[in-house]
Amino acid sequence: MKKSRLLILAIIAVIGTILAPTTFALKKIEVQKPDLEEIRDRVNNPNDRYYYPKLRKLYNRNDTVMTPEEYRYYYLGYLFQEDFNPYRVSEFSSVTDSLSYLPKHTKQECDTIIKYAELSLDDNPFDLKQMSFLIYALKEKRKDMRAKIWQYRLENILGAIKSTGTGEDADNAWYVISPAHEYALINAMNFTATGYNEVAPGIDYIAIERADGKPRRRNDKTPEGFFFNVKNLQEEYDRKFPDEAGYDDAAVEEEIPAEQPAEESTETEISEEEVAEEEIVQQESTIEESTEEEESPLLQ
Repeated sequence: MKKSRLLILAIIAVIGTILAPTTFALKKIEVQKPDLEEIRDRVNNPNDRYYYPKLRKLYNRNDTVMTPEEYRYYYLGYLFQEDFNPYRVSEFSSVTDSLSYLPKHTKQECDTIIKYAELSLDDNPFDLKQMSFLIYALKEKRKDMRAKIWQYRLENILGAIKSTGTGEDADNAWYVISPAHEYALINAMNFTATGYNEVAPGIDYIAIERADGKPRRRNDKTPEGFFFNVKNLQEEYDRKFPDEAGYDDAAVEEEIPAEQPAEESTETEISEEEVAEEEIVQQESTIEESTEEEESPLLQ
């Protein structure tokens, strides 16, 4: 699909380190192919129980009362909101991204993750990478109740995706509102993505392998890959951003400079932690200048 290929390549480089494949147990849920026209009508109807502002208000409550059906309308209904953009990246995410490569995090780094992950989610509520990183940091800080609330949200968003199909063929593809969610779901199911192909207009195919790297067993009935429906997200994107229509992946890939071999250096080597810390200080300084007067409050 247009534009998503480049972003998918960027996302897959870090998603495995953010969303641990064994972290989230997806419950068995009822599968039904979504009627997106019906969803559009209901989430835009002020008199309907699934009117989107009502769902958003319910979602933002610090509890776990939303039902799987409400999450389904909340997730898929976001396609038809004016602020929908499947390729949006929050300016705050650069701070947490720089920390995602570190094997361990100090208490101060966890505080930074919590602060900027929540700011990112205020800007993009369906950034599952930031959501899972926030859960990790909250657990590290022993803020267990808040971690459980966010984990409940993440599990139900992934459950909403699973409720749209089986993923086993193009006719039963899972519907997603962001290409990044393809990888989030695959990792949550204990698989690792090994390849990508657009098998038909609006249909992505992601090849998989077991997350532990072990070969498939002889009687393993797991598909060799899963199908995802991205037709509607691309249609909505093209409608809202017509200047981007016809975006060519090949043209973008030509703009990416080839990786250059590392040159020998006589300077003292700097540790990953020191580099990350320097980047964070610079990023925080830039971001806080623009958010000093209207910084979003953190969950209590």
